[in-house]
Amino acid sequence: MSSSLANAKLENRDCISVYNERRLHCQKEIAMKNSIHFGILALVACLMAAAVTLSQSTSSSRSAEFDHTTVHVRDLQKSAEFYEKVFGLQQMKHPFNDTNHIWFRVGAHQQLHVVGGGSEAPMKDIEVHFALRVPSIPEFTAHLDQMQVKYRSFDGSGKVTNRPDGVHQIYLQDPDGYWIEVNDNRF
Repeated sequence: MSSSLANAKLENRDCISVYNERRLHCQKEIAMKNSIHFGILALVACLMAAAVTLSQSTSSSRSAEFDHTTVHVRDLQKSAEFYEKVFGLQQMKHPFNDTNHIWFRVGAHQQLHVVGGGSEAPMKDIEVHFALRVPSIPEFTAHLDQMQVKYRSFDGSGKVTNRPDGVHQIYLQDPDGYWIEVNDNRF
């Protein structure tokens, strides 16, 4: 029995040794997988940082972007009320802290600057205009009709211009006579 006990102890030691080897192998495998996962995450983070850096460094090489347009008006409050009520524009802060400027946000980064102190009406040529985009020309013209704001097609022959690309346009003037195109361009 003592030899069978010795054999059992040897087998038990062999089992423990095999168990320890497998456990060590599993630990190494888990460590390698964690290392691979960490490496992939590090690579993704580096690629994202490089993309942000690249987009910031190439932004100066892109073409210029539209920032704002200015209308010089005779009655600042009347014009501000027009742009607020007709177009739903919201006033924004401006750096002058005076009563001669009102700025409106008209896009993500674009603005309309309304500046008081004008003494003459602007040129009345419809070719000289700025344009705003709305989701629906029929809804916007219904709003204009309700507010009794006059509008027309580009050539004056009707109410709406239909461009060959399917964009609908109308034209109206602000209180000082600046022409404004309104369209439903969807890009």
